[in-house]
Amino acid sequence: MTSVASPTDRSRIQRRIPPFGGFNFTFLALEIRRILRNRRTLIFTIVMPVAFLLLFALPNKDQPLGNTGYSYAAYVMISFAVYGAMLAATSGGGMVAVERAQGWSRQLRLTPLRPAAYITIKMLSAMFLGLIAVVAVFVVGAIMGITMPWQVWILSGLVAWVGSMVFATLGLFVGYLVPSENVMQILGPLLAFLALFGGLFVPLEVLPQVLQDIAKFTPAYGVGAIARTPLLGNGFDWWALVNVLAWGIIFGLLAARMFRRDTKRV
Repeated sequence: MTSVASPTDRSRIQRRIPPFGGFNFTFLALEIRRILRNRRTLIFTIVMPVAFLLLFALPNKDQPLGNTGYSYAAYVMISFAVYGAMLAATSGGGMVAVERAQGWSRQLRLTPLRPAAYITIKMLSAMFLGLIAVVAVFVVGAIMGITMPWQVWILSGLVAWVGSMVFATLGLFVGYLVPSENVMQILGPLLAFLALFGGLFVPLEVLPQVLQDIAKFTPAYGVGAIARTPLLGNGFDWWALVNVLAWGIIFGLLAARMFRRDTKRV
């Protein structure tokens, strides 16, 4: 005999499906507050890119950048703003490893929260940390005396920040892939490697041609190239946009898959 759900049962099922898969701004605000309370992460993600900026840009503050009319320090500042956003967003995403260790993922299995909603909330909160890193690098650059037109400041900063979305999803993926104590041991060297071969630490022009060709397929290349476009004025690199979109989709799908796999272990 086939059982028929009563109206009460049906209403309970309906109540279990929240709007937008469980995404809401209250949850997002709580995540942002939790990130801001993590002083170790804040210091690490802000101090490191600022220190690199002072180390590499300060000695080249007056060196001209080709025929652009700007200093080489401006080029370095934008690159390290991208690196700071990468570092901050990835670290924020990687914090899910701590939640896994505390059993929070098992609790989520008991809720109707959809993977897409959860990934979106985590990604946006990690991007908020990336925004802080970009602002910190730009503020220090302005104090150093780096000058650029206001539209270059805004456009380059926005690209560096929005592009951190790619690395927020990377952090989520790694956070669900490895134990919490190994997350930063993996992410730290990985991001340094990606930044180096993506043209953030050194201009790609100084690398051998084979490395320049490989660099165009790395996640850091696309964000860095687009962020520096307003400064260089050398035309928009459409391949860089394809690079950003492709890696964002890849990391996002991997993070969602790992979230599903992790919550099914309950």
